[in-house]
Amino acid sequence: MARPAEKAPRYCLSFTAAGLRPELAAVIAGIHLEEQGDWARTKAAVLERNALQVRSASTGKRLESELRQRLQRLTTRQLELLARGTSDDRSAMAWLAVLKRIQIAADLTRQVLLEKLSGLDPMLRRSDMAAFYEACERAHPELAALAPSSQQKVRSALLQMLRDAGLLAGKAGKGGTLGCVQRPLVSPQVQGVLEDDDPALLAGFLLSPATRISKAAKAKAVKPKPSATAASKPAPKDATKPAAMPAAKAAPKTSPKPAAKKASTARRKAA
Repeated sequence: MARPAEKAPRYCLSFTAAGLRPELAAVIAGIHLEEQGDWARTKAAVLERNALQVRSASTGKRLESELRQRLQRLTTRQLELLARGTSDDRSAMAWLAVLKRIQIAADLTRQVLLEKLSGLDPMLRRSDMAAFYEACERAHPELAALAPSSQQKVRSALLQMLRDAGLLAGKAGKGGTLGCVQRPLVSPQVQGVLEDDDPALLAGFLLSPATRISKAAKAKAVKPKPSATAASKPAPKDATKPAAMPAAKAAPKTSPKPAAKKASTARRKAA
């Protein structure tokens, strides 16, 4: 008996409460490190200090809740890079947190943006997005159930996060264009924490693990073979000289001297 097809996990659609917000995410990550990795104390400290600099308590709670739930999916090394890294590193880690929590963002990156680049057609169009959302709604009825205003909010928030993360450049233009898909800046530190966590995460930054070559592999690829190396080396100076003749050939035996021959003959006659 065939098993029924498994339903796709529900999309998290609460992300409209906060955009990418790498600077605020870095604040929460820093407090979390101060609190020795305790998320309950982190939450309390962020709200008590008004660390996110919001005007109302209700806004602070919504913002803190959404950002914290993203950051809870990051590893300790990723949180450290978010809290102490460069501006580009913070944006990359904030985007990684989005990819780990917001599945629709991960699907959009892999199914649309990565395909646009691999197909050498980096211009993102409204028709691309419409086709993507239509496919998503078939597998995720919770997306189709949103009110039109909420659907527009989701789509606008996703596009803005793509721009803030550096995956989409330029503004919407005439002819239904939304911008140009591009690979974001990824430092060696970011690359390292992605590969240590899961190399598949590179796709969320429009990088393909299959095409990446490690430094060791590159060095091995360009290193000449031993035989080629030996052949290319000039011969030693001594090798060009003729080899010394063996002692027997170099110093051939000589016949006895004539005087010795005469003395020997005289002895035989006397006898």
